[in-house]
Amino acid sequence: MARPKPDPRFLDDLARVAGGAVNIVSGLQHHLREDMRSRMDDFASRADLVPREDLERAEGMILKLRERVEVLESRLDKLEGKKPQAKSMKSKSMKAMKGAAKKASGKSRKKGSK
Repeated sequence: MARPKPDPRFLDDLARVAGGAVNIVSGLQHHLREDMRSRMDDFASRADLVPREDLERAEGMILKLRERVEVLESRLDKLEGKKPQAKSMKSKSMKAMKGAAKKASGKSRKKGSK
């Protein structure tokens, strides 16, 4: 018993339908990604979120200002004839912030390089 040969037009039609389905799914995936990105951006703007780079830049500026304040306080103490204070809580917390800022910037660099 011989097997009937498949009609080549049927296979061509089947291939076109499969290709169309792939294109539709691909387009849908692109549309969903764009929609999700748009919704996340809207949420971020409503939640008043700040990009990591802006936060790290602000932390750096704060650290520089704290260092400047300590220098000016020590100069003022010398001018007023006061004894310079031992390492205060400010300088300890500043060291802790510097360490945290270095860790955070190291993590963001690693994420950005992926």
